[in-house]
Amino acid sequence: MAIDAGAEQAALPPVTLILGGARSGKSALAERLCEGRAGGCVYLATAEARDVEMTARIAEHRARRGGRWSTAEEPLDLAGALARAAGADRTVLVDCLTLWLANLLERDRDIAAETAALVACLGRLAGPVVLVSNEVGLGIVPDNALARAFRDHAGRLNQAVAATAQRVILVAAGLPLIIKDETGESA
Repeated sequence: MAIDAGAEQAALPPVTLILGGARSGKSALAERLCEGRAGGCVYLATAEARDVEMTARIAEHRARRGGRWSTAEEPLDLAGALARAAGADRTVLVDCLTLWLANLLERDRDIAAETAALVACLGRLAGPVVLVSNEVGLGIVPDNALARAFRDHAGRLNQAVAATAQRVILVAAGLPLIIKDETGESA
């Protein structure tokens, strides 16, 4: 089911997951959903500006957001950062889970334990959260073990968060499609 024009302004469920490919429009949609609510917006960034290209991507995202947003950067302790940022008077946007996963893999963290901590945290937040993640499992099988491990971990992470989320949206070519809606609202 597609999202109609008014649905972006509808109340957010406690947990929304937005999936899509690179440059699909998923972050812009997530920002619009958060801005549609009263109160403040917290952008919980998992990216680290390690090179010129990533610095430019981060700058592009910041330029798109207005003064209503506050930013928190947390590349590893996502569950802790969410617990600190969440509140009934604000919406938290996590962008993105796959960058967080890459940070965890790089530091040889226990992915299953970190995923479990994130999923457990999602059920206890004081306000709504929108999580953005790349859908990386639709392409060819990667040719090296690290890339295959990343793809497999990302698939399991997305499944775990989607199982917890009340709404899951897939974005392709800028077009959102609701693939799960347990809110009881019509879109």
